[in-house]
Amino acid sequence: MTTETAQDINAMLGGIDIPDHVRDEVVVILDFGSQYVQLIARRVREAGVFSVLVPPNIPVEALRRIRPRGIIFSGGPASVYSDEAPHCDPAILKLGVPVLGICYGMQLGCRVLGAGILPAEHREYGRAALKIKTPGGLLDHVPDSTTVWMSHGDQVHQLGDDFQVLASTDTCPVAAVRHVSEPFYGVQFHPEVTHTPHGTDILANFLNRICGCEGRWRMMDYVESVQRKVREQVGDRQVICGLSGGVDSSVVAALLGGALGERLTCVFVDNGLLRKGERAMVESTFRGHFKVDLRVVDAAGEFLGDLKGIDDPQEKRRRIGHRFIEVFRREAESIPHAKFLAQGTLYPDVIESGFGYSGTAANIKLHHNVGGLPEQLGFELIEPLRSLFKDEVRKMGEVLGLPEAIVWRHPFPGPGLAVRVLGEVEEEKLRILRDCDEILLEEIVAGSLYRRTSQVFAVLLPVKSVGVMGDGRTYEHVVAIRAVETQDFMTADWARIPYDVLATISSRIINEVRGVNRVVYDISSKPPATIEWE
Repeated sequence: MTTETAQDINAMLGGIDIPDHVRDEVVVILDFGSQYVQLIARRVREAGVFSVLVPPNIPVEALRRIRPRGIIFSGGPASVYSDEAPHCDPAILKLGVPVLGICYGMQLGCRVLGAGILPAEHREYGRAALKIKTPGGLLDHVPDSTTVWMSHGDQVHQLGDDFQVLASTDTCPVAAVRHVSEPFYGVQFHPEVTHTPHGTDILANFLNRICGCEGRWRMMDYVESVQRKVREQVGDRQVICGLSGGVDSSVVAALLGGALGERLTCVFVDNGLLRKGERAMVESTFRGHFKVDLRVVDAAGEFLGDLKGIDDPQEKRRRIGHRFIEVFRREAESIPHAKFLAQGTLYPDVIESGFGYSGTAANIKLHHNVGGLPEQLGFELIEPLRSLFKDEVRKMGEVLGLPEAIVWRHPFPGPGLAVRVLGEVEEEKLRILRDCDEILLEEIVAGSLYRRTSQVFAVLLPVKSVGVMGDGRTYEHVVAIRAVETQDFMTADWARIPYDVLATISSRIINEVRGVNRVVYDISSKPPATIEWE
């Protein structure tokens, strides 16, 4: 493959780089609007096969040049007969490349190949009992009767002699199907969700048995590939990385530090809104272990000055963002020969921003720490994580040798504790919140709950309550504890922390943190609530 061809394909995929060692083993997923489409892509990668998401109107010529081993049509909320329903080029089904249609994708593929689609008598949503009619192939190693997760209003019917029914349920006669002459397979259920226990077996059968994939997608190989390409791109020039201490920016710093050595300078801005010990952890990790050129900017006074008298959440965010750009730009201008800015854009950022086929992805979401800086300073961007999902970034962090405390760290908002101190931000309130948050996380870790929860933090409420300590009456702060479980942070449920752990957290906070006499637990889910309080 020529360099020009590789660049063209990269552009067709919204700037996503297909690693060299898996370029001949890629699965393309056409996104027809499924809420699970990113989960499909992740499941394919978990099976060792590199996957990319594309819009359904991808030209068939683009697919020919990508040369995928397999194609997956995702589900979607539309009816195939709707005027607004997304469709694809029917020629895709004539490429000779195996296609797996899921839910809407199955209906669309079957319709293109001559089957009929009708509304089901009853919309099916939830678990259903699947009965295998034709074992082997796509359904190899799947029990004769198993549970699957359904979510559909239409059904395939009038198959004719060109199709073979593989499985059915009591309410869906054609729950799995294959075309007898074209390499098209369809399932009316969702194999990608955990509610379908043998879904990973079905996907593995499609990838391995039908597409012939060997499963060569490995993070160690990818790390070496990215580092090599970064060295070629940068040459002898300098790269700046905005290091926040979160997972994404830490992995970028470790990855580029290993690739570039002294040609990388990391800038960590201490805005005075960090958690307890955060600055020390970043310095010890990146100066001590990774030997990175780290510049720590103490700008707490500037940020807290901007926040004085401000209690509106959006205004707090706006002022923090504006000040960050100013501080970061000032520091960046003092770094000689700085040409590139590295940031932790992830694959979901690219997907959610939307992309076409004009050559570059459109409106890619910028990392909160460096938004606007590439344009203002004339930097070229380096985004080494833009092909990865969050779980893959964590795997990369482990491969690079980052400490577990960073690799598995819960998300932390860009504005820091400013949006967890409700109302005006003051030094004393920050002190109280830091002490409460430290106790909370200590007990969550001690209870082996940190990896079982997605985000846990304390919030200082803008109210005080009456209490009794010793023989005296108190009138002090109220702290809320927030703990959630989620897979994608688009929806979340409150975590069922054991009562004895909550009791210990409450007792320690009230007894050890001066200024707090009441602790409450937030049991609201998202939606309707958000994860953060501001």
